[in-house]
Amino acid sequence: MLFNSIAFLIFFPIVYFTYWFFLSGNLKKQNLLILLASYFFYSCWSWKFLGLLALSTIIDYFYGFKVQNENKKISKFYVWLSVINNLGILVIFKYFNFFAGELQALLNYIGFSTQLGVLEVVLPIGISFYTFHGMSYVFDIYRGNQRPMKNIVEYAVFVSFFPLLVAGPIERANHLLPQIQKSRIFNLVQSQQGIQLVILGFFKKLVIADNLSPLVDSIFLDPDQHSFLSLLFGAIGFSFQIYGDFSGYSDIASGIAKLLGFELLKNFNFPYFSTSIPDFWKRWHISLSSWFRDYLYFPLGGSRGGLLLSVRNVLIIFILSGFWHGANWTFIVWGLIHGLFYIPGFVRKQMGKIDHAKFNLAGVFMTFLIVTFAWIFFRSKSVLDAYNYLLAFDNLNFGLTFIKTNTHLVLLVKSILGVLVLLFVEYRLFSHRIVQRYLYVLLFIMLLIFGEFKDSASFIYFQF
Repeated sequence: MLFNSIAFLIFFPIVYFTYWFFLSGNLKKQNLLILLASYFFYSCWSWKFLGLLALSTIIDYFYGFKVQNENKKISKFYVWLSVINNLGILVIFKYFNFFAGELQALLNYIGFSTQLGVLEVVLPIGISFYTFHGMSYVFDIYRGNQRPMKNIVEYAVFVSFFPLLVAGPIERANHLLPQIQKSRIFNLVQSQQGIQLVILGFFKKLVIADNLSPLVDSIFLDPDQHSFLSLLFGAIGFSFQIYGDFSGYSDIASGIAKLLGFELLKNFNFPYFSTSIPDFWKRWHISLSSWFRDYLYFPLGGSRGGLLLSVRNVLIIFILSGFWHGANWTFIVWGLIHGLFYIPGFVRKQMGKIDHAKFNLAGVFMTFLIVTFAWIFFRSKSVLDAYNYLLAFDNLNFGLTFIKTNTHLVLLVKSILGVLVLLFVEYRLFSHRIVQRYLYVLLFIMLLIFGEFKDSASFIYFQF
């Protein structure tokens, strides 16, 4: 079930009114409703993998009790079991065929003629998100930041809360679990904020991302047939498409959570206003970058082992964060590009040369160019396709070759207008609260005019 589907427009009001009008004040029943709604929400995609979600939940729920042990050897043993179980699930369903294919190529290269099997399995939606939820819960118990949950329903809600189940943000146990355990009272202000976030999220998805999608797809499908200007539009267009798509999902998820009385972690903070790559990663997919920082970068030694080891740790984090997105060298290269551009600012900070955060138009422009360049690899099906896309820029024709019909022209106008309105809203929204409601009215009107619910228009991050 997608947020941008008729099914969800039927599903959520039923959950909402049952939650507040029939179960208000009954915490146990509210949590049980959320759990059942979350499992139903997930099963609408594929009921076959519902058991995998439940199994992952039960395993880490059990390990949580074992990790809280005065014997550190036993405690660490169960931490590693959790890591092995969760990464094992990811490897089997997400990475096995990639590793098998690469090993096959290596064996063939050195002269061994063999045929390795592949797994004919569909990637379970949201698997990268709920496995990270489970691991963070176990890690936090090991560190003493979280106590094991006795109520399995409450823990299961934390893992499978339907607004964030399939594309995040990646929540922390010590942030979301206390909210699950605490009685929730209807709050009008919080609900208004939730509605505003839902409107903003749908605007980003339906007006910007979905209108850009067919234009960007046509350019990336055959870059050799397009001009310099069209290729540039394709790269920049994808930058705004993926932002509108992913941050739109996060806004909708946070808005729905607010409507149910929850506050989720902020996942985006105007990333295209970043003045450097380190600044970008404080603003983009914040829940993932902070997860890798807290649960991998610091355990690797962080910045304690000297400059070279610190740089090594940074590169490891960026390569793995790229690989987290998918079993393809394109994501690894994307992560490596960001890592290499992250290091100069990181080294300056390590040497005590702190760059004070301030708006710098030249810095914003250069950062956006670097990010857009990296998105070409992220969007391409292979590294060779990305390389060919870059080579095609030698076609110094400045015509808009992707505009072939009036439909394409309409999509272009909708997209540009949507991006301009979004940039104005994001830059001005929180500094001019008096006009806030009118800006949301504008977004809603544009959403009705330019947006279209399509059950086939999935969110990009569902594949991760």
